[in-house]
This record gives sequence, C-alpha cells and structure tokens, in this order.
Amino acid sequence: MLKKVVIANRGEIALRILRACKELGIKTVAVHSQADKDLMHVRLADESVCIGPASSTESYLNGPAIISAAEVTDAVGIHPGYGFLAENADFAEQVENSGFVFIGPKADVIRLMGDKVSAIKSMKQAGVPTVPGSDGPLTEDGERTQAVARRIGYPVIIKAAAGGGGRGMRVVHSEAALLNAVFVTQSEAKAAFGDGTVYLEKFLENPRHVEIQVLADGQGHAIHLNGRDCSLQRRHQKVLEEAPPPCIDQKALNDTAEACVDACKKIGYRGAGTFEFLYEDGQFFFIEMNTRIQVEHPVTEMITGIDLIKWQLRIAAGEKLSLTQDDVVVKGHAFECRINAEDPRTFLPCPGKVTHYHAPGGFGVRVDSHLYSGYTVPPYYDSMIGKVITYGETREIALARMQHALEELVVDGIRTNIDLHKDLVRDGEFRKGGVSIHYLEKKLQD
Repeated sequence: MLKKVVIANRGEIALRILRACKELGIKTVAVHSQADKDLMHVRLADESVCIGPASSTESYLNGPAIISAAEVTDAVGIHPGYGFLAENADFAEQVENSGFVFIGPKADVIRLMGDKVSAIKSMKQAGVPTVPGSDGPLTEDGERTQAVARRIGYPVIIKAAAGGGGRGMRVVHSEAALLNAVFVTQSEAKAAFGDGTVYLEKFLENPRHVEIQVLADGQGHAIHLNGRDCSLQRRHQKVLEEAPPPCIDQKALNDTAEACVDACKKIGYRGAGTFEFLYEDGQFFFIEMNTRIQVEHPVTEMITGIDLIKWQLRIAAGEKLSLTQDDVVVKGHAFECRINAEDPRTFLPCPGKVTHYHAPGGFGVRVDSHLYSGYTVPPYYDSMIGKVITYGETREIALARMQHALEELVVDGIRTNIDLHKDLVRDGEFRKGGVSIHYLEKKLQD
C-alpha cells in the first residue's frame, strides 16, 4: 500500500480522498493555496504545504509546485482529485518521471482518451457504440465537410477535439451556416485549448446523458458498476444526478457496459473512469471518456457498496482488481444534488462567509462537504460547496429522502442553489424519470 499521498485538490473531493486514505492507513499531505489555509482537509491531514497564492494557475494547477511538495514531504503518490490536473497527460507524465505514483491512468491513455477523435476511433475498435460523425478531424476541404454533414443529416454539432466542460461546441442546422461555424469553432478551440482540431457529429435532438462507471487495474482486469443518469444539466454543467438510470433499456445498458469493460482491457486503462453517452430511442452513443473520478461518483457507490476512491488508491499501489463482475450487485436507488454557492436562477457565483451551517441527516442520507460555520467561500474557485446524496430501496424512497434532506440543509450568509434543488426534486416530469438533457434549460426559461 502507498505510505504517503499528496492530495492535489481542494474542497469536498480533497476531504473525500483524505477519508479514504485514513481508512487504508495512508499518511496524507494537503497542498493548498494561501486562500485555503482553513479548509477542513488541511486541518485534518497529517501534513500541509502552502504551494502558492489564491490563483489556481499559481497553486492547484501548478504542477512543479505540487511535485516539489511531494518531494519535501517524502510522499510516494499524488492524487489529483477531479480537477484539470486529473486529465492532464503532461502532469501525469511529470509525476511518474519524478519517481511518484500518479493516482490515475497512464499518461498515454489520458492522451488517447483526451483527444475526442482518437477516443472515438478507439471506442469503435472496441465495439462501443458511437454517434454518427466525421470519423476523424475536419480538414480545410469545405466540400468534404459539407458532404459529411449531408451524410450524417442536419442538425450537426461541431466539437473541439481537445474540448471539455461544455466548451468548444456549436450546433448547425443548415448547410449555409456550416463552413463559417466550422471556422469560428476552430478559432475558439485554438484560443481555449491550444488545439484547433474539430470534428463533426450528428446532433441528437432529445437525448439523455447516461454514464457508465468502470474500474480497471491496468493488468487485464476490469469491471463496470452500472450506469447513472446526469441529464439534469445547464449549459453542459451537471446539476442533479441519479443511479441507476431510470426508464432505460437494461439490455442495451448491459451490452454497452460490457463493451466499455472490453475497451478498458484493450487500452490498458488503470483506475476509476467514466464513459459518457447520449441515450435516445433505446440506443447508446459514446461522447467521451473521463479518465478520472467524477463529482457524481457517490451515487454509484451507494447502489453498489463499492468505495471508488479506496479502489483508486489500491490499484495505484499495484494491487490487482479482486472484484469480478459477479461481485457488482445493484441495490436500491441514489440521488445527488450539487450544492453551489451561486444564485439559484442566474447561476452567478456568490462567495462569502457562511454564518451558519447545518447538514441534514437520517437513514440513507450522505453529505460530502467541506463547509462549516464561519468558513469563508473564496471567490477564486468553482462554486460547488457540497453534495447531498440520498439512498433508498426504491427511487421513490430515495427521492422522498432527498426532499426532506434539502429542507433540513441550512447554509446562511451566502446565496446557494438549494431552492433550485427543492424545486427540481418536486418537479412532476423529473419525478416520472427519464427527462432529456434539454429539460432543465427549458424549465428555467419558462
């Protein structure tokens, strides 16, 4: 087992990693910015190192500073959480070249799956269903681009190969607008990601966003942990998730999940990962693979009883995956509400001092949060301040528990999106299950 690990992230995920390390007897080093000296995981870690000023680029995204912190504390591994460094192949390579264990996939696998064009190619080879598209990057040949779009059928979506977080995308409804849209997206992708490569896909009109969680040890063993529905989102940012996905073709899900497992074995995947799909009319279409742990991983943990972070750490230490697919038994249902320090309607960040905080409790209620009364939410980082997760024997029970949990949750002193979540868990269409990725946007416009 790893003797000492640097936690190279902040907030609730840092606290989540710390707890897993403590269970496994791993010493922890919390790295933090000058703005985060009072974070809960910094207080609880065995050691802490300030690595820079408040700005993320000078602290949490500063690879050399994080590696230096590992060196001075005699750590053996670095856990990047689910931040940008988790999917940064160069950082993973630097960590391993410096003699430390990167708690995540190998750099070459991150590169393979980080480029959406090569990822789609790999998935096709592994038998994972994909969205009809250009089967590679678009060239300067405008006639070819138009021919591809005609073959696929409008509307189409132009995507940056190196994009992420909902950026670098543009929907096109007619041939007249296509070539200009390609040029603009290429320019934006170059500016945002340093890579102007774009590709073309069929734009599905009313899909759901369904994910399949995998664990693999990079030694020939891999399993899936069923799926989760992440369709309630705004501008590609997820708001509320649940597992397993309701109103789904179970055979299609199982077949797709098995293809994901085969893909993991073929590419030599190591650690926890997520295959993201659009789901429409009983069919799955691969979007991308996230080569990291994700915000919504607790809903999968609740329905399977498998601790994903602990398995990340074990696999990084060189352990073989002892779990088999038969060991994965899905029981019950789980929801997760992302609690953000933001206006519930405009979504503008609302940092500030938390004057009073009370976490909900009770059977089947889990709260992953770094908040406490008196804590100041800084303005420099993502606005997420916690997650409320509920579990029940059925979807209805889990949803009822979430309704009660949100009523119990108190965060005074700052504005939060709690009221939005209270509305969503009582929404008639959401309660039925199976809403599309466009549902929340349309609801907020009404």
